[in-house]
Amino acid sequence: AMIARAKQRIVISSLYIGETENQLISALSEALSRNDRLELTVQVDAFRSTRPSKTQTSPAHLLLPLINAYPDRVRVKMFRSPKLSGPLRYLVPRRFDEGWGTWHAKVYLVDDEILLSGWVSANLNSSYFTNRQDRYIHFARSPHLADYLVRLLRVFAGYSSNLRSTPESSLGYTLDWPRRDSTPFTFTALAKKEINDLQTGVREAGPLGEVDNRVTIFPMVQSGVLGIREEERCLHALFDLLDSGKLPKTSLIDITSGYFALYGPYQDRVLASKAAYRIVAASPSANGFLGSKGISGRIPEGYTLLEQRFWRRVLAAHRQWDGDGGIELREWQRPGWTYHAKGESVSVTTTLTILFLTGMWILPSINEAPYATLFGSTNLNSRSAHLDTEVSFLLSVPGQDSLLQTALQHEVSHIRNNTIKVDDQTFASSERRVSLTTRAIVALVGAML
Repeated sequence: AMIARAKQRIVISSLYIGETENQLISALSEALSRNDRLELTVQVDAFRSTRPSKTQTSPAHLLLPLINAYPDRVRVKMFRSPKLSGPLRYLVPRRFDEGWGTWHAKVYLVDDEILLSGWVSANLNSSYFTNRQDRYIHFARSPHLADYLVRLLRVFAGYSSNLRSTPESSLGYTLDWPRRDSTPFTFTALAKKEINDLQTGVREAGPLGEVDNRVTIFPMVQSGVLGIREEERCLHALFDLLDSGKLPKTSLIDITSGYFALYGPYQDRVLASKAAYRIVAASPSANGFLGSKGISGRIPEGYTLLEQRFWRRVLAAHRQWDGDGGIELREWQRPGWTYHAKGESVSVTTTLTILFLTGMWILPSINEAPYATLFGSTNLNSRSAHLDTEVSFLLSVPGQDSLLQTALQHEVSHIRNNTIKVDDQTFASSERRVSLTTRAIVALVGAML
């Protein structure tokens, strides 16, 4: 529906667009054909978008028809983490090159209408809209925020390769670096300065446009590979405020994470905090890597290990939930159904709805509605802090906006409805045992999880 309403601009920022998303490509093509003033910009990750599938096609191939049909109005930009460079880039298998960082920002924008997605809904893939539990924040009309996002993505586009159709080449496309003053491996200092200059200018101009005079939005860029750590600074300032004693009540913070691997410094702040924390993580059966082949298939077990280690730290700090405060850890799981229609027959496959959601809600106390929430592409782990390039937002809600506060409160309640409490017995069960192989893998690549 958003694409059909487009008049001037469509901007899509994502990890990648699934190579089977023909319906999305058709909708974009139809919108471009109806309106010769409409422009499309797609910003995706170069590693993931050029990785070939079993049929030797990639997400990049899906976008080529749009470039061929509308060469003056379609721009596809591919950001490549500069961390994977030198001889290493020739040695790392394509399936694992994302371990050195990705473009992870999720923004879907049509004119002044914006949809900001949860953290792991990183790829526009049909399964992410069926049996995945995720978080989407929709702004029906916010010109200031839309213009800011376009400016921010334009800066990153200046350090991203252009996807160009070249039918004569073996792949059918090439990636052209747009700058003469740098290479895909030497642009970090230039990019950092330009992004910092933009963000400084936005902050000095005041709050980023109050939406309907009700809420204030604080945008944050986190890109460890570029040395930009706005999200870290913001969260540490938030932890400082929560523990300062300046708030009238003991605050409650709700945190959700599809893949529980809370960044070490954040764990330290949570464990030492005076505030109360309720954390919801995906159960192994609701993990997006469940059933994957090879090393990826061990990822749910790896997250079990990280969750278990955190729980032991909670117990050691005597911070377990007592009904009024402390730290509560829960796991999310929800039975779901996926329907596959073939001709006149319908086959039904029992599945589990997967939790692909990270967020933070800040409440004055356990029985009150949130007054702030963190959302965006971050997953609050070491990977987000050091490897991926993220765009996230802190949204502040004034006390008189009871409608929005109530909506945020219902959001938290809805998530918690499908959870079970974690205790000592959770990790004692045989199905939660972690193999020595998985422990070794986590020891080697834990920072990439």
